[in-house]
Amino acid sequence: MVARLERLLCLTLVMLTIAVASGCEGRAKISKADDDPAADEEREPRPGKLSTFDLTGGAPEAMGEGGLFGIPARRTFVGLVRSLERVREDEEVTGHYVKLGGSSLGFARAEEVGRELHELRETKKPVVCHAHSLSNSSAWMALRGCDRIWLSPTGDVDTVGIAGQVVYFKRLLDRFKVRADFLKMGRYKSFAETFTRDGPTEEARESLVGTLRSLRSSWLDDVEEVSGKKTREAMEQGPWTPAEAKDRGLIHAIGFESDALEDAKERANAGTTSVGFGRGAEASGAGIVELIRVMTGADEATGGRPHIAVLTLSGSITMAGGGLFSQGGISAQSLTKTLRRVAKDKSVEVVVLRIDSPGGSALASDLLWHELVELKKKKKVVASVGSMAASGGYYLAVAADKILAERTSIVGSIGVVGGKFSIGEALDEFGVSSETFPASPKEGAAARAAYVSPLLAWDDATRDRVRAHMQNAYDVFLSRVSDGRSMAVDDVKKHAEGRIWSGAQGKDRGLIDEIGGLGRAIEIARELGELDEEAPVIVEGGRETLMETLLLGEGASASEIDLALARYRARQPVGLELLAEPLRPYAGAVESLARGEKVLAVLPFALLVR
Repeated sequence: MVARLERLLCLTLVMLTIAVASGCEGRAKISKADDDPAADEEREPRPGKLSTFDLTGGAPEAMGEGGLFGIPARRTFVGLVRSLERVREDEEVTGHYVKLGGSSLGFARAEEVGRELHELRETKKPVVCHAHSLSNSSAWMALRGCDRIWLSPTGDVDTVGIAGQVVYFKRLLDRFKVRADFLKMGRYKSFAETFTRDGPTEEARESLVGTLRSLRSSWLDDVEEVSGKKTREAMEQGPWTPAEAKDRGLIHAIGFESDALEDAKERANAGTTSVGFGRGAEASGAGIVELIRVMTGADEATGGRPHIAVLTLSGSITMAGGGLFSQGGISAQSLTKTLRRVAKDKSVEVVVLRIDSPGGSALASDLLWHELVELKKKKKVVASVGSMAASGGYYLAVAADKILAERTSIVGSIGVVGGKFSIGEALDEFGVSSETFPASPKEGAAARAAYVSPLLAWDDATRDRVRAHMQNAYDVFLSRVSDGRSMAVDDVKKHAEGRIWSGAQGKDRGLIDEIGGLGRAIEIARELGELDEEAPVIVEGGRETLMETLLLGEGASASEIDLALARYRARQPVGLELLAEPLRPYAGAVESLARGEKVLAVLPFALLVR
């Protein structure tokens, strides 16, 4: 044990050295006025303090989205929301500065951050924002939350309206003689259409267009409320140059970050700044503690005080992590350990599930649903939907006591799909043949015994057996929703069959309880747990510890650790580089089919609204 601790400490010191070396960014630039003693004599010191929020690096949902060591909880979206809430009560702060860069948080998160920033404006303190580029969602966030919006002189405002695009691969697969053999439960479960059709069915079109129109309504109505009809119209007619954007009320000023920062300081009468979110928000000591926590899997200290645990469930749902297209995600194997540990922790009063998932493995979703139901026997559970809790993601949400989502979140997609790709005919085109040798002499034995093989297509009898399996999975899914939402199964069916809904539509149909974000979910958690405002909020996750990620046991030697690190680097999902970021969670879900999964509970298409 001593030897193991020594190795762990050595590894920690090595990683700390790397972290320190990579974290040095040099001395921050200062303006001439700040560096000029004469200027200081002419200008009276400003008594106020400016709180700064740097969103240029985004705000990931989960700590596990930062590679081997992840990121500190304070740098996640949970940390951002908590920081915005805390600074509202800071009487020393006289104004706020938000640096957006070209980042885009997506609609649901932008909706919540815009609302939180608006709350800061309500305290009569200025909120100044600067961006290099504004998208549909970030422009909405800024218009709602910032009373002064700056844009770089060569920046752009890409407010161009909302549309969905779906790619269909049928003709490509036909050209290579690859057969996509898929079945679905639910008229709107259109996942397989990507591989089996050249275009959408009417049901798929109805589902997608209906949801997009609901998102559009929430988006534009809110913009009109805060900025008027002229700005509402401009939200769909871009892209705009800085001058054009200013003329249409999308921004207020054109200039560099330094100009916006100085404007914020003057309006806040601030002589000092404090970092609310982003780089510099944590002291070096906190960073070391966070690193050691990741290394060992230890929890943040709460002193045994009653607290709220936030579990971030982000990405595709799989039985186990890893794989060509896997990065982060929700691993049933890992998350089960976390849920059982939290269930035993007597200091955890309430659990908030922060869900942002398109679904994935139906088996993993049901196993995790069971663990959440067991957790709910001991703790109150609140689900907060980020961009989406669709299919398997919604499967997890219905285990909670309450479900909250933004108007622009995606919920539902209650349905399942399954199938496989058969490449036997494609190989034959290249002179490669195959033969199946069944042990049974009965007719159809070969097709049945090799039904998961990519070399052989399903016969009708095998397809019927697969359909029965999928029907069972769909019926179980319906019953889970029925139990969780206290709805009759027949009522659930009206909103199921794989159809997706916006948060606003989901609220009208009883799929969620309340429109609101993570901040509101934590507020409800305090009420359910009868906790005061001082009770800690601790971010948890299903992420493995470093030693588990490296597949090491407690008795690992130094050479085994070295080999494990090399193995980890080698297994990094290079396939991810070939995919656009929004597609990665879906690719991870599809990869479950290659691992032998029979049924998926996954959103029919990659959907990211910016």
